[in-house]
Amino acid sequence: MESERAPCLHGGMVPTDRLLAFAAMSFLLIVVPGPSVLFVIGRALAQGRRAALTTVAGNTVGAYVLVLAVAFGVGSVVERSVLVFTTLKLAGAAYLVYLGVKAWRGRGSLRAAFAEDVSAAAAGHGGLRTFWEGFAVGVTNPKTIVFFAAVLPQFVDRGQGGVAAQMLLLGLVFNVIALVSDAVWGLVAATARGWFARSPRRLSAVGGVGGLTMIGLGVTVAVTGRKD
Repeated sequence: MESERAPCLHGGMVPTDRLLAFAAMSFLLIVVPGPSVLFVIGRALAQGRRAALTTVAGNTVGAYVLVLAVAFGVGSVVERSVLVFTTLKLAGAAYLVYLGVKAWRGRGSLRAAFAEDVSAAAAGHGGLRTFWEGFAVGVTNPKTIVFFAAVLPQFVDRGQGGVAAQMLLLGLVFNVIALVSDAVWGLVAATARGWFARSPRRLSAVGGVGGLTMIGLGVTVAVTGRKD
């Protein structure tokens, strides 16, 4: 009885085509400047490379906590109920579109947000504090929560077994891409911090492109069905 209730961790490899498709969708979501990316950029502009990379590390750990929650909790419920899956998927898609519209409409406010980070830098932040701030942003990022809960289960091959193991692998793929992408964002922002902060148009373009991409991703989630 215990083995029936516990998430299966044995066997079950994600088929290559699904793994690549998930990686591609993850990349599209990750490169969009959402809450986590903007937080990393803000730290890079305010405090430089070290703070940016420490934030990325905390952010990545926080995001993987969400993967664990989905693999051993929400994911098992979603997998067993088409109704729950469909409801969650449509709610997630709607929320992604909402975030995209919000990012588009608020693209002009990015400069003010970055200015706040630069001003706050005067108070100073220790490495551990910066890490935990990154963790908090990663584990509460609504964009990531929606993606893991509504999209990740779609790429699991239930016929292979090992549903939880497949989710953990997919989540690892997501987090490796996120780690590299966020680090690049942070390093670029730290290198070009003066150039970035001086131009409202450049900051506005970042928010605008990110908003449109997020809207497109939300539509994609809405029209994508279960894989089984």
